[in-house]
Amino acid sequence: MPSKAIDHAFTARQNLGAASDPTYAGALSFMRRRFTKKVAGADAVVWGIPFDAAVSNRPGARFGPQAIRRASAIFDNDPQYPFDADLFEQMAVVDYGDCLLDYGNHHKTPTLIEREAKKLLNSGAFLLSLGGDHFVTWPLLKAHAERHGPLALVQFDAHQDTWPYEKGRIDHGSFVGRAVDEGVVDAAKSIQIGIRTHAPRNCGIQMLFGHEVDEMKAAEIAAAIEKRTAGAKVYVTFDIDCLDPAFAPGTGTPVAGGPSSAKMLAVLRALGALDIVGADVVEVSPPYDHADITAIAGATVAMYYLGLLSERRMRRQG
Repeated sequence: MPSKAIDHAFTARQNLGAASDPTYAGALSFMRRRFTKKVAGADAVVWGIPFDAAVSNRPGARFGPQAIRRASAIFDNDPQYPFDADLFEQMAVVDYGDCLLDYGNHHKTPTLIEREAKKLLNSGAFLLSLGGDHFVTWPLLKAHAERHGPLALVQFDAHQDTWPYEKGRIDHGSFVGRAVDEGVVDAAKSIQIGIRTHAPRNCGIQMLFGHEVDEMKAAEIAAAIEKRTAGAKVYVTFDIDCLDPAFAPGTGTPVAGGPSSAKMLAVLRALGALDIVGADVVEVSPPYDHADITAIAGATVAMYYLGLLSERRMRRQG
């Protein structure tokens, strides 16, 4: 114990290695990663976007990044399951904190998010974003597409998010259609998993509806995703309402009849062959959560992204 320290988020001297904080105490960065605005040399950057002014139902997702960070403390110290490794032994990950947004001028929000996302991507690091409502994925997609070209979108969601949009409109239900129309997303290589609502358009994106997901094995869902994306650069967005409300009650627009967290995590675990260049988890709304059920699910999704990234880096290094 004398060799250990606390508040690793602030006391860490480097970006590699596990922390030793008790899971119930210490500064709460994502998985105890070092809080810093200096991202040079980082392999991945975790960034919160506390915005929920675009919701069509229940607000509260602005508190999502805080809740996800808090829930992620449970992953520290031990090798991360199911990757059976200390993800940070050879992969430098930092917590960049949150995007500063002006709550009185929401029309500035898309530009602020996109501009800072571009800065972080220019460092060469993988960007893992914590929402926030699903609108934040729109400027994130634009920033990633500018760097990588049109993206294959893998969207875990109960909603298609293809509702009509207009210039300057800010809502969380139209970013997919807009991304397709503006060439940010390649619909022919994109897929939505867990859809349990109807929208006016499907935009040519493949959909796996909730009842189909219920009948498929996780390996079959992963195979469908891999086939659809066909080696393209992939952006993964995970709306926590993809999960049934039993597993994610703390969200703005819950829809019954969804999959379990275990099943969707098994799907994520099987996506190691995808060329994932960016990812987010959104719509965690703590005011409607119970015992951090939803925050734990969101933090686990985010941890899986880092696990896949770590394994991919190790494969490339031989």
